[in-house]
Amino acid sequence: MTDRNIQLQKIIDQNPGIQFREIMRSSGLKNGVLSHYLGKLEKHGIIKVVRGPRQSRFYPPRITEDESKIIKALRRQTQRDLLLALMKQDGLEFNELVNEVGKSPSTVSLYLSQLVQDELVEIKLENTRKRYYIKSRMVIDQLIEDYRPGLLEKPTSGFEDIFNSF
Repeated sequence: MTDRNIQLQKIIDQNPGIQFREIMRSSGLKNGVLSHYLGKLEKHGIIKVVRGPRQSRFYPPRITEDESKIIKALRRQTQRDLLLALMKQDGLEFNELVNEVGKSPSTVSLYLSQLVQDELVEIKLENTRKRYYIKSRMVIDQLIEDYRPGLLEKPTSGFEDIFNSF
């Protein structure tokens, strides 16, 4: 394996869920060169690529589909803030979550519904009030432990929050 392949594999191992542009910045490689090497790594099963509507995320092959959903959420500022608020105090109501993360109700609603859809958070009705609970606390704890500081201190840009709030 070439030095470039090893360098790229190391970047992805240390930053699961990393996006193409972040790899480009970290590696210093140009778009075409990086695409070539990532394609070869994926073809040989050395990395796993999860392609979404507007982005691709790169993972070590050992990361499961469920873990990749958690990692993706932890790499997004608002979703991470919501998960961490619920890790700190499970069973919060919507308004409490809005206050906790300091975002508009529409932004919180958007990201909270994504967390529910990805089955990371569940809604329980208690005394006619909706409360939100973490579903995979142990897995989230383990991923944070394994990949700190990468998952918690290097979020993707806030542009995603701005773009998705429209």
